[in-house]
Amino acid sequence: MTVQLRRSLVLGGVGLTLFVWLFENLSHSLGEWAPAIVIGSGIAWLFLRFQSSDSVKSNAAPVNLTAVKTALADAEGVINQLAVEVNDQTINGSAQQLSELRSQINQITRELQRDQIRLVVMGGKSVGKTSLTQLLQSTWASELSQKLSLSDTPELFAATEDGIVAERDAWKLARAADLILFLTNGDLTASQLQVIQKLAAAHKRIVLLLNKQDHYLPDEQQQLLNQIRQRAEKILTSQDVIAIATDPKPRKVRQHQADGSIKEWLETPAPQISALTDRLSQILLHEGDQLVLASSFGAVNEIKTEAKKALNTVRRDRALPLIDQAQWIVATTAFANPFPALDLLAAAAINAQMVMDLSQLYQQKFSLTQAKTVATTMASLMVKLGVVEISTQAIATVLKTNVVTYVAGGLLQGVSAAYLTRLAGLTLIEYFEGDIPDGTVKRDLLQQIMEKIFQQNQRIPFLQAFVKQAVDKLKSTALAPKMEPWTTEPMAELPAPQEQLLQMGAKLEDEPFQSPILLEMPEEIIAS
Repeated sequence: MTVQLRRSLVLGGVGLTLFVWLFENLSHSLGEWAPAIVIGSGIAWLFLRFQSSDSVKSNAAPVNLTAVKTALADAEGVINQLAVEVNDQTINGSAQQLSELRSQINQITRELQRDQIRLVVMGGKSVGKTSLTQLLQSTWASELSQKLSLSDTPELFAATEDGIVAERDAWKLARAADLILFLTNGDLTASQLQVIQKLAAAHKRIVLLLNKQDHYLPDEQQQLLNQIRQRAEKILTSQDVIAIATDPKPRKVRQHQADGSIKEWLETPAPQISALTDRLSQILLHEGDQLVLASSFGAVNEIKTEAKKALNTVRRDRALPLIDQAQWIVATTAFANPFPALDLLAAAAINAQMVMDLSQLYQQKFSLTQAKTVATTMASLMVKLGVVEISTQAIATVLKTNVVTYVAGGLLQGVSAAYLTRLAGLTLIEYFEGDIPDGTVKRDLLQQIMEKIFQQNQRIPFLQAFVKQAVDKLKSTALAPKMEPWTTEPMAELPAPQEQLLQMGAKLEDEPFQSPILLEMPEEIIAS
């Protein structure tokens, strides 16, 4: 409330300044009508401003039938692509997963015109889910003309093995629901708010209920209700946060008799759910069709996400061998012909052919020019973030533990080249897994992914294992220097990587060096 008040004061001050300015400028041209016009305009502006701030929010954007059908077509496209890419591979459970995904899509398609609303009561332990479900079924639901399916879920937030199973079943019911009543018997916890946010993101219509309001004094009831509304204000309207009492506590009643004696007994008040039933009736009346469409839209998006995840898993399994092949070819070249760090980056990171291969695998269809752009962008990011310098120092530290291997001429360059190539490949995989338009190069996104990938792959245990693998690989290669070609396609069109990096390095000299990754490096590596 304090934040809202300060915001209102700031807006009021800005508005007042604006009105004074208008008044001073319009007085010369409008004469005696100027004050009335400015004041009237000010009142109208303030009225509209506060009306808009209190306007009813929706916890999900309106969804129409066209949007649902478009989402269905998109999901089917991902599923069909998954079927194509797993067709020639033996993947455990792939056939069953495809069958389940298609079955879910078909079910949603069949039920788009259903007239039954699925209402589910959800919440943690002992918040009154079953009591509310039975109460609504016996009173409000039995009087409706609208077809209604009403059920409650198993409890949430139970930190036990059985609780995990129960929560999974609860989410299964929630995904199939059109309208969800989420119960709490106190102020919202962070976990409860996360559940509500997740439901809203899935386009579920939610009504948040404070049950057992009779456990609080009248002043406490209103204060608690206001707190809950404030916490959920970005998700729900105030009308959709309601206080109820499904099973009120018995109250002691005292009656004075005619003979002067006092008679006492316990009396159980009637359940207090009229505010809820009124709100539910309004929702069903005005949003009935929208509930089914929004729920279907959310379910389709979840299926698409699941299919996309499965497709990315299949593609990653095929992409990793390509990266392995590229890193060892680059490592062998650098090992046989040692060169400075900048040329090392040229051999390891600026590999347009690897970009082309991975982009084709992920159906991105990059041209050679676009592949060069991505490769050059990644190389500039590696320089600017200090990835080359830091990784080379880290690998040198690991190599120093074995003097015999460390003194070998190009071993440091070979291992570093393999490591940089791997970082570049893993960055590309995650970049292509995102929903980006074909051929798009987003430098900021590439930088974010590269920082994360480098942090994940700079830990000492991983570096030690990688260096050992690379050393063994290079030793065996030295005994048999003949290499198999990585690709049969001519690469004469590619510019000399040394020239690319020298030009790029000149541009980067004027840019401030920023290395957020350096802050994450172990002290022993930085010291070396």
